[in-house]
Amino acid sequence: MSSVSTETSSAATEDQGSLIRSLSWKGAFWIAAGVPPLVLFSIGGIAGTTGKVAFVVWTVSMLMGFLQSFTYAEMAGMFGNKSGGTSVYGATAWLRYSKLIAPLSVWCNWFAWSPVLSLGCAIAAGYVLNALFPVPLATSQPVLDWVTAHLASLPPGSPRVAEYLAANPAIPEADAIRSLLTTDAVAALTPAIRTWSALELPIPGLGSLHLNATFVIGTVLMLLIIAIQHRGVSSTAVAQKWLAIIVLVPLLLVGLVPIFSGAIDYSNVTALVPPTAAYSGENGAWNVGGWTLVLGGLYIAAWSTYGFETAVCYTRELRDPRRDTFKAIFFSGLLCCVFFILIPFSFQGVLGLEGMLAPGIIDGTGVAEALGGMIGAGPVIAQLFTILMILALFLSIMTAMAGSSRTLYQGSRDGWLPHYLGHVNEQGAPTSAMWTDFAFNLFLLALASDASGYFYVLAISNVGYIMFNFLNLNAGWIHRIDSPHLPRPWKAPVLLIGLNTVLAFVNALFLGAGAKVWGYSNALVSGLIFAALIIPVFCWRHYIVDKGRFPKEAMEDLGLSNDDTSLGPRRAGILPYLALIAGAVLVAWANWFFVLPT
Repeated sequence: MSSVSTETSSAATEDQGSLIRSLSWKGAFWIAAGVPPLVLFSIGGIAGTTGKVAFVVWTVSMLMGFLQSFTYAEMAGMFGNKSGGTSVYGATAWLRYSKLIAPLSVWCNWFAWSPVLSLGCAIAAGYVLNALFPVPLATSQPVLDWVTAHLASLPPGSPRVAEYLAANPAIPEADAIRSLLTTDAVAALTPAIRTWSALELPIPGLGSLHLNATFVIGTVLMLLIIAIQHRGVSSTAVAQKWLAIIVLVPLLLVGLVPIFSGAIDYSNVTALVPPTAAYSGENGAWNVGGWTLVLGGLYIAAWSTYGFETAVCYTRELRDPRRDTFKAIFFSGLLCCVFFILIPFSFQGVLGLEGMLAPGIIDGTGVAEALGGMIGAGPVIAQLFTILMILALFLSIMTAMAGSSRTLYQGSRDGWLPHYLGHVNEQGAPTSAMWTDFAFNLFLLALASDASGYFYVLAISNVGYIMFNFLNLNAGWIHRIDSPHLPRPWKAPVLLIGLNTVLAFVNALFLGAGAKVWGYSNALVSGLIFAALIIPVFCWRHYIVDKGRFPKEAMEDLGLSNDDTSLGPRRAGILPYLALIAGAVLVAWANWFFVLPT
């Protein structure tokens, strides 16, 4: 492991082609400040899935994420010369037991974080379209004028009117005609760009790729974010700081004002039971089906609440990694605790289950209006919240690209991923990894540009995220046994290491039970298949390109010589293998036992 003096060297003494040490823990904190707005990505989906239990799901998930971060903080301090985040630090623990498991952990973490780019840009594109090319309301004057002008086009007794009356026998004929013409008016007055599509390509097992306006706008937004991050981590941190202040202060007020103003309806947050079925809006019972829905909520919430572990993605760029890693993840965790507990509670308390099941809340495009309504804002403030929502999405996307690109970068430097991903530009930005992220997310954006594909992308990517967390939480105790010689600037209490090992298996339970909840029975299988794609990639890099040896710097991180092919003693014996078997059995059992309510 590099010495303290090497770790704290200035940017001027850095090797050409490596990341630059120009960041304080506060900079890492501000970059990670893009995690709290992730609550807005799935707040409607989790409400629909878990009903009145939703805010409890967010709270439990956030507390789990905070406890787990102490294991990650210890490992981050052990590897002050690595970038890429806690998946990289934990992967080194598994390296002695299987060369394939270590890159699997890194890969799973990357393909869980990377889709934030496409999902965030898809929602942001929706806000841009709503602002510039709104769909007219049925009660708007242009629609009413259009209906009046076209009354003669739909005479009484016409086949279309007769069909409508047969389906709605209690409605007078005049009202039926007006209702049909109103639908026609909205369609006629909707800007063509809202329905434009240049391509719709079905992909078996995944859905359909859509080249539409959402895709085009989302692509432009991703390119803008790349341009900002191209200037290096210091510039990214500065941009994130101001974005975070602009976004998080109003978001905090949205959480606090309803509580102090008495706007919370406590009947919305009491008598907690899961729904009869996902999106039913009706209270169910604590049976197997109800627990399945709740575990599905905990499964998808983890994708957001655990995300502040990205604060230690920048260890290689911290000026003083021995001190700064713990501070960065600890204070990022506290920040997330405030938002992930407060916002869902106030959101549910004000809107109630019916309000949270509105289509605009579920797909994300109506969240800004709801936020304004929670504090009694008028139309002007509501428009400001639309801008706020777009900035919040930018904040999250910036965080995701900064972290996921560095995971790819370090995976390349450690000999797990292709060489080209290890390239950085003159500002120390991992540009090859960033453009790889961009290309991957173009595909995901085409998939998520249709509403039906949004949660499918989220459900599949989270398979990787839960797998990474399982491997990484177990890596904490493996490092304690196998690498006692490595310095630990901050050491977690033994009790926490043990508790977090238990939480690793709780996460496995979420994976087995929860992946199926989101309307895609094959989400678990699709996620496992995507996870397995790392195997040929790693084998090509390690066995063909590197002739079966890891790079010198990767070996030094473990305190080993580059000539040592044994990767060090396996002091943990068969325990890591038993943990893997137990985790796999638990996932399989949970997937069999927990079934959706019928």
